[in-house]
Amino acid sequence: MIYHLSLQTAGVIAGLFLLLISVPGLIKPELARGFAQRLPRSRVAGFALLTVDLFWSLWLLATMEMGEFSSFRRPLLIILPIGFFLVLRFVDEFLVVRALGMLFLLGAEPLLDAAFFRTEPSRLFVTVFAYLLIVIGLFWVTMPYLLRDQINWSARTPARWRLTHGVALLYGAAILACAVTRY
Repeated sequence: MIYHLSLQTAGVIAGLFLLLISVPGLIKPELARGFAQRLPRSRVAGFALLTVDLFWSLWLLATMEMGEFSSFRRPLLIILPIGFFLVLRFVDEFLVVRALGMLFLLGAEPLLDAAFFRTEPSRLFVTVFAYLLIVIGLFWVTMPYLLRDQINWSARTPARWRLTHGVALLYGAAILACAVTRY
């Protein structure tokens, strides 16, 4: 265990995350739709998210038990910042999507770690959300244009936009309710 999060804390974090991304889309749909459609090409947001990814990865690499691969720790600690600057220099297209995909991949592990060896059936809300983050993260890192297509698909009609954000709101509320009452 690297993160030492309880299932309740992980549930609160996951539930609040889903609520925070869904509520603006329901309250101010036009503003949220415009922001979402501009997001995949935002260089500033890409830099910010990639910086978060870098520091999270450096912290993980510096603190985790690597077993027989511990001899790779020092070279990787050197390579990570170099890779960060190379990505900033040469990856212009959809940098924020790739960085968000990496953040999803990093964020899924604490959720799975918190649900590990728990017996409550409601833990599956957190587990399923973590695996959705992994699948989405893998697709966004390898095919970043998919986020743009997903945003355009959900923004095509107001009903589809409300449905997408409504589902995220309900799922986040379910995780949050379980975190408060069950875990």
